[in-house]
Amino acid sequence: MKKISRRNFLLASGVVTVGAALAACGGGSSSSTAASSAAPASSAAASAPAAAEGKVLNIWCWNDEFQSRFNDYYPEVKEIAADKSTTTLKDGTTVKWTINANENNNYQNKLDEALLNQDSAADDDKIDIFLIEADYALKYVDSDYVLDVKKDIGLTDSDLAGQYQYTKDIVSVDGSQRGTTWQATPGLFAYRRSIAKDVLGTDDPAEVQTYLSDWDKFNDVAAKAAAKGYKMLSGFDDAYRTFSNNVSAPWVTGTTVTVDENLMKWVDQTKEYTDKGYNNKSSLWDSQWASDQGPTGKVFGFFYSTWGINFTLLGNSLATPTAEGGKEEVGNGIYGDYAVCEGPQPYYWGGTWICGAAGSDNLETIKDVMLKLTCDEAIMKQITMDTQDYTNNEKAMNEIASSDYKSDFLGGQNHIALFAEAATKIDMSNAGPYDQGLNESFQNAFKDYFTGNVEEDAAKANFETAIKEKYPELTDVVWPA
Repeated sequence: MKKISRRNFLLASGVVTVGAALAACGGGSSSSTAASSAAPASSAAASAPAAAEGKVLNIWCWNDEFQSRFNDYYPEVKEIAADKSTTTLKDGTTVKWTINANENNNYQNKLDEALLNQDSAADDDKIDIFLIEADYALKYVDSDYVLDVKKDIGLTDSDLAGQYQYTKDIVSVDGSQRGTTWQATPGLFAYRRSIAKDVLGTDDPAEVQTYLSDWDKFNDVAAKAAAKGYKMLSGFDDAYRTFSNNVSAPWVTGTTVTVDENLMKWVDQTKEYTDKGYNNKSSLWDSQWASDQGPTGKVFGFFYSTWGINFTLLGNSLATPTAEGGKEEVGNGIYGDYAVCEGPQPYYWGGTWICGAAGSDNLETIKDVMLKLTCDEAIMKQITMDTQDYTNNEKAMNEIASSDYKSDFLGGQNHIALFAEAATKIDMSNAGPYDQGLNESFQNAFKDYFTGNVEEDAAKANFETAIKEKYPELTDVVWPA
């Protein structure tokens, strides 16, 4: 398979510069005739003689989500340190957790530096497992720093057969799968039942969907909601992934960036919503956005994928947070007042993949972790039943979808049934290694346009400037006619 050479990985990581500093979410599918001898080659793991397993398993991630899944569901866990910095397995292996927050590319920057020094690190300091997200997955899987989950680690097609195909496609290059995940992350539209009743006369998900089944209808409901004193969306970014996941081609071909027509539809809609007062001018993750999801919020709904409902929306809905003694139950804030429907277009948002690092001396342990936490049907089903997260086993999810499972948070709705339907529609064919950086730059450039600080042409020029600074190797930008 083609791999990113050591030099290109350095460029993609922002470790060296050519004319300007590069951001860490670069990369690409550029090939090299031979990777630098300093770069660890994944094929070495397959050809090397069997060695004793290391007694330290180093896992790198950006938050505690996978750590909690590991500690709660990996059967070999024996003991967890009080500060959660280490986990001890039944065979005596010490799992060391290195968690670096994502902000300002911090996680990727530190991970890249560690991977570039992997071959010279002491055995107990080498990275064994690291986590990646969909937006920058190709940067890592199309490199020499990640192991093939079948050829190098030993998983089989049979082991992986129950997983959604897109979760395998996104971490595969030239037929080599180089990561695996316990999640599938189809998206839906989460709406306030009480607001839907006031605006549409119903809160039934099937009926609400008829009003939101395409963007024209969605915009009509936005006008009706505004007439009742509600915002349709919280801010500028809420609908972005629903548009960006439905583009007709990848962002980059060769060295040319092509802005898809669908992204300009998002620009037009968001400008209209801002000008007409259909949103609250918030940005994802800011305090206004979080508040709009809570008891005082007057926003019709939010685009969320699987993890967002149980990790973010539920917490924001509570008047008294669980950290302050509040309970996840009806009566605490607006718990029970949300429901979900398909919305105007299928999309996905996020997802976390487990990668085995080249140079690891814990291949058998990595294999077992991947088997138990991404391939075991019973464990996958239990995670969903316990946490409402949507897991990567089609049979298990279909069983829950057709059962009497209900989410109290969603007013008794079996949202797994909608996620199961949406998951089969996910298309990763237009994903690329520049997605995170270009999507972020595009959204940032147009916020000044939405708020009236610059004209549209200036926003376009600002986008071009931003990406030329971030990715000097990208030479041209093509806009829709």
